[in-house]
Amino acid sequence: METVSQNKAFGGTQGVYRHTSTSTKCDMTFGLFLPEEANDGPVPVLWYLSGLTCTHENAMTKAGAQAWCAEQGIAIVFPDTSPRGEGVADDDAYDLGQGAGFYVNATQDPWAPHFNMWDYLATELPALIGENFAVDLERQAITGHSMGGHGALTLAMGLPGRFASVSAFAPICNPTASDWGRKQLGAYLGADETSWAKHDATLQMQAVGFDGPILVDTGTSDQFIDLLKPEALAEAANARRQQATLRLQPGYDHSYYFVSTFMEEHIAFHADALYAR
Repeated sequence: METVSQNKAFGGTQGVYRHTSTSTKCDMTFGLFLPEEANDGPVPVLWYLSGLTCTHENAMTKAGAQAWCAEQGIAIVFPDTSPRGEGVADDDAYDLGQGAGFYVNATQDPWAPHFNMWDYLATELPALIGENFAVDLERQAITGHSMGGHGALTLAMGLPGRFASVSAFAPICNPTASDWGRKQLGAYLGADETSWAKHDATLQMQAVGFDGPILVDTGTSDQFIDLLKPEALAEAANARRQQATLRLQPGYDHSYYFVSTFMEEHIAFHADALYAR
C-alpha cells in the first residue's frame, strides 16, 4: 500500500492511499480520516460511498465530514466509485463504466474482469484498513450520496450484522424501476432481473429490512428526484414497520451543499449507534 498524501486536519489525519486490488484487478485509491483518538487505540469507522462521476476525493473535500467525525472520535473512509485505469472497461456515458460502478459484482463482459465493487467494499478494503490502521471493525456504520446512497443501503441490508446503522443522502432507492438503475444493472448483471434484486434498496427492504436504525434525507428540489424514487423506499419501510427516519428537506437539491448541510446530523446519528455497540 502506498501513501499518496497525509494532512493534519481537526487534530487527526486525512490520508489518501493507493493499493493493488485483488477484487478489481487494478490500482484503487481511497481516503481515510483518522481522528486524534486513533493514536490511543482503534476507533469506530464510518464508510462514505460517493455518487456517479465521483472519485474518493469529492466527499473528502466537499462534504465537511472530518470536523464532525473528529468531534465524535470516528474514522471515515472515502472509497472510489469504480475500478479505473488502462485496460479497465469504460463507456462514453457518465452513468456507466468508470465512475459508475454501482457497487455490484459485474457478471457480464466487458465489465466482469474489473467491476467487482461489492467484493471490494464488503471484504477486501475493510480487511486492508483493519490490518493497517487503528479502526475497530466491530463498530462500523455506512452512509452515501446518490449512487453511493444506493450502495450504502444495499450493502447494509445485504450484510446482516455488519453495520450498526445506515444513512443516505438522496439515494437511488428503487433502481430496478428507474433509468438510474435499469441501464446499469442490465449492463453489469445481464437480462435476468432476479439477479438485480439484492441491489435495489426498496426490494431489499421488502425482503429482509435492516436490523438497526436508518436515516435518509432527500431534497424536495432535487433535480433527479423522479429517478431516485424516495417514495418507493418509504412505502416499503412503512409496510415492514422498519425503524427508519425518512425525510424530505424543503428546497434542497442534489448537490454537496445539501450533503454538507445535513452531515453533522448524520454523523451524530451514526455515533449514537456505534457507541451503543
